[in-house]
Amino acid sequence: MTEPEINLVEAHREVHPWVAANQGRIQFGIAYGPRTDWPEVRAFVQLVERLGFDSYWVMDHPASGFDAWSSLAAIAAVTNRLRLGPLVSCVYYRSPEMLARLAADVDRTSGGRLVLGVGGGNHEQEFSKLGIPFPATAERLNAVAETVRTVRAIWGEHPAISELDPGRPRTSTIRPGPIQQPHVPILIAGGGERVTLRQVAELADASNFSPHAKAGGAYGVEEVRHKLTVLRNYCCQLGRPSEDVLRTQVAVPVVLAETPEALEAKVMAIPESVRRGYASSTLACLPEDAVSYYRDLVEAGLTYFIAGVYGNDTETVRLLAEWVVPALSAEGSGMATQRNFEEMDFYRS
Repeated sequence: MTEPEINLVEAHREVHPWVAANQGRIQFGIAYGPRTDWPEVRAFVQLVERLGFDSYWVMDHPASGFDAWSSLAAIAAVTNRLRLGPLVSCVYYRSPEMLARLAADVDRTSGGRLVLGVGGGNHEQEFSKLGIPFPATAERLNAVAETVRTVRAIWGEHPAISELDPGRPRTSTIRPGPIQQPHVPILIAGGGERVTLRQVAELADASNFSPHAKAGGAYGVEEVRHKLTVLRNYCCQLGRPSEDVLRTQVAVPVVLAETPEALEAKVMAIPESVRRGYASSTLACLPEDAVSYYRDLVEAGLTYFIAGVYGNDTETVRLLAEWVVPALSAEGSGMATQRNFEEMDFYRS
């Protein structure tokens, strides 16, 4: 695969306030949870907001649950503070024009709280269910960058034209566009070192990878360090401070419980196909072990963590908020439920 040239003009953008506010801080968001019953989804997300998490993220698998963008629009109407976004929106499921329209609507509905997470898609079976051809890897990676550029142009003052298909008709701007200033932050998912991390350095406000082969392959601390070094090198080529990119990680599923017995029962309640498919990215442990896991990643250079929760597991959400997050920051990372470290049983001798 030919390495794309980095666009220096694209990379020199103003640091987004969301990124700037989280520089030097440890923050947590929650992803997924229940996906098929609206009252359950609403209660889950409102709990996430009450507990003080920074963000909530939906998955984009319309063949097996609520559509990502209709969900985000509904969630925006019943929350007040949470950052909201897809983790991530597949660029093949909607045209750039439709994605720009939907994302602008969610940004306006939420009062400027959207983070636009995008990726090239990796579920061939779902593409088939949706009647969409599954392109080769190189084509999907190129489509991510093309979509980001096109969507931003559609939101801007001048029409966009496809770089991959110069014969494609020019795309008009849309009105009303998003309200967020200076722009809607862009998150590009994946940890590919030849293409994806280059795209992050050039086009994105946030990176995201996980210990899963299809989501970045950052299996341990050393792999995380290596990928962050690659990202820093690309930023250096652009003359862009690497701190201008929020470094996020997602583990899926995160399962916490207060006793080993309860933990085993929760893990075994997850369908075997899910346990097998997400074995490398699962974090299933007691709260004190989760603290150690995230502390190691902080030392490796990550600062923003997204916990992917399976189903309506409110216990995991509460344990993260009450035990794990406060242990990782003296200020509790802005969480609403802070506890003095000395009150935590696992800090006592």
